[in-house]
Amino acid sequence: MKFEALRHRVKRAEQVVAIRVDETQCSWFTLSQAWREGWTPLRIISVGLAGGFLAGKLEPGSTRFHGARWLQMIGSVSNLLASAQAAFASMQASEAADTAEQAADKVDEAVDDAVGPAPVTPVRAAPAAAAPRAKVTATQEAAQPQPAEAATDLSER
Repeated sequence: MKFEALRHRVKRAEQVVAIRVDETQCSWFTLSQAWREGWTPLRIISVGLAGGFLAGKLEPGSTRFHGARWLQMIGSVSNLLASAQAAFASMQASEAADTAEQAADKVDEAVDDAVGPAPVTPVRAAPAAAAPRAKVTATQEAAQPQPAEAATDLSER
């Protein structure tokens, strides 16, 4: 095979992988959304009651069923599902941050292209114009509580 044919096959395979990744992410999002919507409080309570009934009926003292082992297994599976959901949410958040960063870069480029070069101003005018802004922002910062102060103030009430 020629090198160009191999390059074409590799590019085609990369495109197929990218499409499959997008389809998988879309399907995973749909599944996770349907899973969350499916677990209503009534269903959670009924599953808990049914599990408790079964655990009681299967003779907890027998050698074939140990309640502590089942509870440990259920806890482990629950932790596994919670960590998988957290990992998926983290992955979605990082993708959203990357997308936002790319959009911000594009906006910056568009603004730079539209505005053109910055006008030249005398050096003496810049400090005088910046001083009133600094006073206004310092006043505004003093008037608004910091997030930690606001949270403390709310918790003390």
